[in-house]
Amino acid sequence: MFRSTVLVCGGTGCHSNHSGEIYDAFQKQIAENKLSEEVMLVKTGCFGLCAVGPVVIIYPEGSFYSHVTVDDVPELISEHLIKGRLVRRLLYKDHKTEEITKALSETNFYKKQTRVALRNCGVINPENIDEYIAYDGYQALIKVLTEMQPQEVIDVIKASGLRGRGGAGFPTGLKWQFCRNAKPDETGIKYVCCNADEGDPGAFMDRSILEGDPHAVIEAMAIAAYAIGSCQGYIYIRAEYPIAVQRIRIAIEQAKEYGLLGKNILDSGFDFDLEVRLGSGAFVCGEETALMTSIEGKRGEPRPRPPFPANKGLFGRPTILNNVETYANVAQIILKGADWFASMGSEKSKGTKVFALGGKIVNTGLVEIPMGTTLRTVIEDIGGGIPNGKKFKAAQTGGPSGGCIPAQLIDVPIDYENLAAIGSIMGSGGLIVMDENNCMVDIAKFFLEFTKDESCGKCTPCRIGTTRLLEYLNKITSGKGTLEDLDEMEKLCYYIKDNALCGLGQTAPNPVLSTLRYFRDEYIAHIVDKRCPAGVCKALLSYEITDQCKGCTLCARNCPVGAITGKVKEKHVIDKSKCIKCGVCMEKCKFGAIIRK
Repeated sequence: MFRSTVLVCGGTGCHSNHSGEIYDAFQKQIAENKLSEEVMLVKTGCFGLCAVGPVVIIYPEGSFYSHVTVDDVPELISEHLIKGRLVRRLLYKDHKTEEITKALSETNFYKKQTRVALRNCGVINPENIDEYIAYDGYQALIKVLTEMQPQEVIDVIKASGLRGRGGAGFPTGLKWQFCRNAKPDETGIKYVCCNADEGDPGAFMDRSILEGDPHAVIEAMAIAAYAIGSCQGYIYIRAEYPIAVQRIRIAIEQAKEYGLLGKNILDSGFDFDLEVRLGSGAFVCGEETALMTSIEGKRGEPRPRPPFPANKGLFGRPTILNNVETYANVAQIILKGADWFASMGSEKSKGTKVFALGGKIVNTGLVEIPMGTTLRTVIEDIGGGIPNGKKFKAAQTGGPSGGCIPAQLIDVPIDYENLAAIGSIMGSGGLIVMDENNCMVDIAKFFLEFTKDESCGKCTPCRIGTTRLLEYLNKITSGKGTLEDLDEMEKLCYYIKDNALCGLGQTAPNPVLSTLRYFRDEYIAHIVDKRCPAGVCKALLSYEITDQCKGCTLCARNCPVGAITGKVKEKHVIDKSKCIKCGVCMEKCKFGAIIRK
């Protein structure tokens, strides 16, 4: 029996900050201090609060240590594990109150979360199947194989109200029902696929679940296979997720060793095997038909629908495809019941949703909230607000296919219907926060650059339409736009939405449409006044030295192109023909004598 358990975050974020070396240091120090029989060391998945990583939590106290380094390990060993004293300088401090938080559950970041899909992330060793089993792992699979008929499983998922967490929000149970009802070909084969491609900039929900709780996805896919009558599944995961790839492969091998994958699972007569397929990072392969085409070994391009994958999907056979987060809810629904899951969330959007919170926010990381939670709760309470005293301006949901939500709508409840009504989408769960220093025209251009580059090129509305939209945005941000361009942009946006082949092309104009809807004044300022209100678009900026200049020469000495001249103790001048508008002079001036126009 161990008296203490040390959890070290092994997610990608903390791993990039040397958490692997921290784990190794703990391992060495525990052995040297002869604590191996008293202290259990566990490498977990992501805890969620990425902003303060690397994170170490020590139980039974639940002490939450943040920003831990390798050099801190000896002190944590000697003080906490040997002497029983907290290392207060490493304990997490609340950003607003500066109060020390001794336990993870006491932080504002976690108080308003409800963790279902993330329930085991940061709790168990994802590379040890026994730890997953200790937390009711594979109990749901045992239940469906021994107590439930396939149709009963589908009925429970339907009744729960679970909708796909990958973007469109299609009812999961209904998708499974369509596939169960579909007639297979002479081989009788149907497929279960998992979308772990996750290509949205700033999104890392699925990656973190696979890194922290891979068996939850395997168990759910086996349940789905039993429900629709499948014997083969594929997990499509991007190769840029090496830790997630490694852990899902380890989990698959462990499940096979325990007889939870393969032939005659648990002596039930049910066969199901699972394979991993790596994607090469094409954004379009997040679209279901393009993903299946890629698994088949072809270039990842979307296919026209109908026929829908439930009838003719992978290799032309009936197929269901759900993303990682969707599957992560399934086992808990089977064990706790449809009513339990449906009791969370809003009327039409049941359960919880995981968001990757990033951008201009204090607490960057993963959050899981009940559907219907307001944007204000996420940003101000869970996220800790906007850093450096800046004002909240907008939030982008749904990644490059989503829309920008303005500050006046901060109290909107986050669910599928409400986001659609204000011109955004849930998407896979990226949530990028912007402050007063962000230019919304530039934001729209950023996302259009991404979708244009990632267009597969198969259909003209997306291939040419996004190119033309980007040309308009470049024209406007360089000070050459006209008011007529705004009308033409809107027409083009709706044409693309109505005519693009797949969902990715159809949603590509959303950032433009939402910024035109809520931030049209910024577009007009760029066009009419030749001015970027946020001071971002360089072509529209100019710097000027005012009479406050003391002639200290600091600006001239730091100008990278020698555009500033003047004598000591005399007002300096900027040669605008040489100025590259980098803003270094304004940053270096100690007297506030340089202004940006």
